[in-house]
Amino acid sequence: MLSMIRPCFLVIDREFPGSISTRKLVIETAKFNVITAYSGQEALEIFNRFPAVTGVVLDGGLDDVSCVKVAREIKKLQPAIPIIVIAAPGFQGCPDADYQLESFEPAKLLEILRGIKPEASAEIEARNEQLSREKLS
Repeated sequence: MLSMIRPCFLVIDREFPGSISTRKLVIETAKFNVITAYSGQEALEIFNRFPAVTGVVLDGGLDDVSCVKVAREIKKLQPAIPIIVIAAPGFQGCPDADYQLESFEPAKLLEILRGIKPEASAEIEARNEQLSREKLS
């Protein structure tokens, strides 16, 4: 069987490292890989080390480096990378983001992520169905 390369997303979340990011859990439940950063500065450092991520999920309320600056820096390095920004209260907008969610809606976020890599998502779904059938037999 051919090995499947799962999409990998950089999730930039303001939650503290001691608590597990809800966004990370939602994305991993869809069988995508996740690298998590807990600040804008950490996100930029991680992106410099792992620029081949499939996309970026960005918290619009970052307080150390603005969402706008993080998105701009990432796009400078990888102009085609999809950035999904999740608006926080008082969010002013992020011109470099490709998608914007008004609030954290897990189903809507997954729909966007699956749309970014539809062929990989279909492969993951097929594999899950195969595994379910094998379990039943």
